[in-house]
Formats: sequence, C-alpha cells, structure tokens
Amino acid sequence: MWHADYHLDRDSLAIKWGLRVEDIPLSDIEFIRSSEDLTTPLALPSLPIPGGLLGMRRHPDLGAVEFLASDSKKLLLVATAKRVFVISPENPSGLTQSFARATELGSLSPVESKSVYPSFVVTQAWGSGVARYLWLTTLFLNLGLFIWASLIIPSTPIVALGPQFVGSALETVPSSQLIIFPVASLLLSVTGWIAGLYFYRWEKQRVLAFIVWGSSMLMSLLFLLAVLFIITTPV
Repeated sequence: MWHADYHLDRDSLAIKWGLRVEDIPLSDIEFIRSSEDLTTPLALPSLPIPGGLLGMRRHPDLGAVEFLASDSKKLLLVATAKRVFVISPENPSGLTQSFARATELGSLSPVESKSVYPSFVVTQAWGSGVARYLWLTTLFLNLGLFIWASLIIPSTPIVALGPQFVGSALETVPSSQLIIFPVASLLLSVTGWIAGLYFYRWEKQRVLAFIVWGSSMLMSLLFLLAVLFIITTPV
C-alpha cells in the first residue's frame, strides 16, 4: 500500500501520498501544531482505509481540512491560507522543531506552491500518444480475452490446463477454469496502470512509467496466447 511521505527543508514542506502531491512553501505555512491542541476534536475521514486517513472534512474552527495521514495517534495540523492539511509524520515533535528552525533561518530559494491530484496525472498522461496507445491496447487485449473466454467456456467442456509431459496422459480440467486468465490479466494490468501513473508524476522517471505500461500490454498479450495454446491442444 502507498504510504505518506513528508519532506521538510528550508524552502518548503513536500507531502506525498501515492499520486497526490502537495508542495507548500514555508512562507505559506501559518503554523504546524498537534491536533491535540484543538478545543474541538478533529473528526476523522468518514471512510478510513487500513493504514490510510484520506479525504476532506470540515472543522468548525479550521474550515476545510484535508487528511493525508496514516496514523491517527500522530496527527499534525499544517495550516495555510487556503486549507489545513493533516499529516502524520513518524516523529511529529521532530518535524515541528525542524519547521521552527527552518523558519528562523529563512528560505534559500523561494518556491511556488504545487498541488498534484490523481485526476491531473491521468489527464496529463492521456495527452501522450505513446501512453494512449499502451493503455488502449492493454484495454482491448483484456476485453478480447474476457469475451473469448466467455465464448469458449460454454462450447468446450474440458481443456488441458497445467504442465504436460512427453508420454504422459493429458490432465484435463473444466473449461470454466479458463476465467482465471482474464481475471489475472485484468488485475495485473490495473496494478501496472496505477504503478505507471505513480512514476509519471516526475519528468525524470517517466521512462519507467512507459516501461511498466509496455510490460502490462505484453503480459496481457501473453495471457491471450496462453489461452490460444490451451484451446488448440487436443484433449
């Protein structure tokens, strides 16, 4: 599972969770303090996931609050003029002290505020012709595999599935087990698509995104060829 990553230097506080990125100049941060300092308790996201506190909430004193945290026992509030972010660094007091020291020293080179949302990454990647080709090809291969398997299963009662040895009898199974191939292909393709988007966020790592997407396309093709090999093997 993705986890939150927080990096503080003399110029900015970078918050990263999966495809979500928030880079906040120190000059934009009004304060960083523990959530325990609030007079009105902070309500957690309505649909927390294991190891992840993500989502928006409204607080009567703070207004809009966005959670980018993982541990409800280590929550820190990062207040800016637009929004309050809730994070959970491994060492909350250490990050608070580092912020105080960085503020006293001053910024070395002012940076601009940056917000990256998952939808923005998808839109940006879709603008690449290579990415579109890899995505659509993988999608059509998976759709074709699902349709093909659904047509084979009713018309072919048994298939030879598993390693076959020279001179040994073929081990047959019900053709319904062919559904394993399109399901596995789809799950791996979705995983590869998300992993590629993760790398695509950074210019220097975009080649890794294309490698992952290309590997997903090749994998889907291999699943398709595996089904072709199975149904052409006489039983």
